[in-house]
Amino acid sequence: MLGYLAVRLFGVLVLAKWAHVRHHGLWPVLAKSWDSNWYLGIANHGYVLPSDPHEPSDLAFFPLYPALVKAVAAVTPGSRASVGLLLAVAFSLVAACGVFAVGDRLHGRRAGTLLAVLWAALPVGVVQWMGYTESLFTALTAWSLYCVLTGRWVVAGSLAALAGLTRPTGVALAAAVSLAALTALVRDRRGAGRRARGAVLGAVLAPAGWCAYVAWVGVRVGRWDGYFAVQKVWENQWDGGVGTLRDIRGLLVYANRPPLFLVLVTVILIGSCALYLLCLADRQPLVLLAFTGALLVVVLGSGGVYFPRARFLVPGFPLLLPVALALARARRTTTVLVLGAATLSSAWLGAYMLLVWPGPP
Repeated sequence: MLGYLAVRLFGVLVLAKWAHVRHHGLWPVLAKSWDSNWYLGIANHGYVLPSDPHEPSDLAFFPLYPALVKAVAAVTPGSRASVGLLLAVAFSLVAACGVFAVGDRLHGRRAGTLLAVLWAALPVGVVQWMGYTESLFTALTAWSLYCVLTGRWVVAGSLAALAGLTRPTGVALAAAVSLAALTALVRDRRGAGRRARGAVLGAVLAPAGWCAYVAWVGVRVGRWDGYFAVQKVWENQWDGGVGTLRDIRGLLVYANRPPLFLVLVTVILIGSCALYLLCLADRQPLVLLAFTGALLVVVLGSGGVYFPRARFLVPGFPLLLPVALALARARRTTTVLVLGAATLSSAWLGAYMLLVWPGPP
């Protein structure tokens, strides 16, 4: 936890200094920018259908985070924006503990610690302390995966259901938990009846949150594919990765001076695919491989806007396990240099993303 806090606090200090130089306030940048305003709008007014069906709708944003902001703000002082930011920070600490718990369970305390610090030092790690849903979603994901690793199927399925109410990529966690539960059930046919019932219940619970919200949007919009129609207005639609490959080729081959942030996103996408191959080679547990694989398929297969793809992969912390293991076996000097470089680059890139890049993170 101290390592995680040190990395993120350093990033905030760099951001604060940069924001001061550019005459920006730190609090508005973290609490009230881009998607944060959409979540605050839902917390303040609920979901509002636009008069024009071709305008972007807040139905694209899942309800758990704004519901928590509204509930906590009702019993605490301060604005809902401040509550949303504090909740994000609090959930990031819960997420860091879950990330550590998964690494510790699989490879020991040192690997777990390094995994949590590496997650803090992601190039776009600054979103963990913004009024966004990445911290909440990662917290639910990490502890759901940990519960699968320890055989707590009902808790794992319940957490996956909550994750499905948090972000569209909750479908990746739901698929992973359900697959792992059913696989365990098949492998352990002679297992105790209570354990078998728990696995079945976990498999059923996992997709419940995501499916419930998608179905509710369909009823609200008045068409069976209502949620996907809403996403299409936001220019997010499935194309099997054709759009992603086109964007990568355009940036790396045809662009004379591609924007730095988009180059960073491209490097993260390619690096994540390479890390997934290493995860396969390391024979990670099925639930981790299924989750990160499904997450990559969802993120890379979307034909929508390109720039937020790196942020969408923030919950995919198991992809960092090969790096954490390598650092756990390396000399202390090597580990310190790598973590130091990651921390510095994360702080600089986070500030660049929020203060220089003109679009959303």
